[in-house]
Amino acid sequence: VQLVESGGGMVQPGGSLRLSCVASGFTFSSYTMSWVRQAPGKGPYWVANIKPDGITSDYADFVKGRFTISRDNAKNTLYLQMNDLKPEDTALYWCARGAYLNDADAWGPGTQVTVSS
Repeated sequence: VQLVESGGGMVQPGGSLRLSCVASGFTFSSYTMSWVRQAPGKGPYWVANIKPDGITSDYADFVKGRFTISRDNAKNTLYLQMNDLKPEDTALYWCARGAYLNDADAWGPGTQVTVSS
């Protein structure tokens, strides 16, 4: 199982970024996938998940209305579109196989997102 994130970077408050996660080594289309983040000095927080159907998704309250999770099962790729970014969104973001933190069984190395003016 391999998950590789990309798309992170530095952006000003109010800006946007799109994260990608390419999966390999398992049947991507069969699994619910999640995005998780961890800010410096804090524990990991679940951000969003999406079921194999690519339609059913769930979001943490702190990103609802700003972030959109999606997937392309043909490309084995998970996405996170992040709009209206805030300094408190600064964190290491990684994708995980599983619906929530407590059932995630595979993780990528992560991609850093920094929101600063």
